[in-house]
Amino acid sequence: MPTNELYMRRCLDLAALARGAVSPNPMVGAVIVYNGNIIGEGYHQKYGGAHAEVNAVNDVLERFDNAEELLLQSTIYVSLEPCAHYGKTPPCADLIIKYRIPNAVVGCRDPFDQVDGKGIEKLQAAGINVTVGVLEQECRHLNRRFFTRVQKHRPYIILKWAQTSNGFFAPDDNSQFWITGLESRKLVHQWRAEEDAVLVGKNTAAIDNPQLNVRYAEGRNPKRVVIDRRLELDSSLHLFDNSVETLIFNEVKAGITGRNKYIALEDFDRYVPQYLMYQLYLQDIQSVIIEGGAHTLQTFIDAGMWDEARIFTGTAVLNKGIPALQVTGTKVDEQQSGDDLLEIWYNA
Repeated sequence: MPTNELYMRRCLDLAALARGAVSPNPMVGAVIVYNGNIIGEGYHQKYGGAHAEVNAVNDVLERFDNAEELLLQSTIYVSLEPCAHYGKTPPCADLIIKYRIPNAVVGCRDPFDQVDGKGIEKLQAAGINVTVGVLEQECRHLNRRFFTRVQKHRPYIILKWAQTSNGFFAPDDNSQFWITGLESRKLVHQWRAEEDAVLVGKNTAAIDNPQLNVRYAEGRNPKRVVIDRRLELDSSLHLFDNSVETLIFNEVKAGITGRNKYIALEDFDRYVPQYLMYQLYLQDIQSVIIEGGAHTLQTFIDAGMWDEARIFTGTAVLNKGIPALQVTGTKVDEQQSGDDLLEIWYNA
């Protein structure tokens, strides 16, 4: 593997450690290399905290008495373009210039309007040699949620469902029926910890009474989203227990009760997925898992409003029921999850 790609791969590994912790910011990793050796590394660990470049430079400063001399002869690798504006932290491009690091290797440009090439231009104007596009596709893929939010003004949308081995989504009598095993349920809970929100429709909320938390995994609970057009759900459901912020989309009222936020949509007959996702975008929600039910998932499939589908096929069998859903896209992975088969699809 070429040297630049080797160090950029390390940046990606570091960045991924912050999965689920920095939204709506991107995940970013940085390493500083002197004479073929990594002398400092860091990543953006928490929203509002120090950026990757800051942590990498500080790592060098803490480890070496002659840190500033070493930085004068080093290369900094960073998976996403250094910021050039003042936000919650000062510009990282200014930090690189301050310590006169002569070379910078950037995975991909930042699409955010206040950056988008400006960080690279600032470094170049200061005489720093900048290389852009090392493992660019991998860097963009890692931050596909961030890119989707910035460029499409909506969250990254993940569809998730389980189907029986003979092609049914659920019973057709509104009864609860578990299709997947414990391993798959644990995996879903880990996914929830990595995304900003999880969404269900009214029927799923009423039939399954889900908690939509991460009790089988580690991490923070996502925000919960439910579609309840006429506010017909029972207030005693887990969704309304005020344990985490819950958004209730409806056509009856707007307002906040405890941690439950009621958002009224003016039109529930057209473009509902688009309206829902734009409202989540306004709430700084960068990614959402849609976990059901069949009607809600199908509505998003029909609208083409999805980026990724995660489909479990269990060993269970139903003699009749709601037919399993179909997506048109590219299957990128297939793996076992306990006794279940998991397929990952991307929307072409």
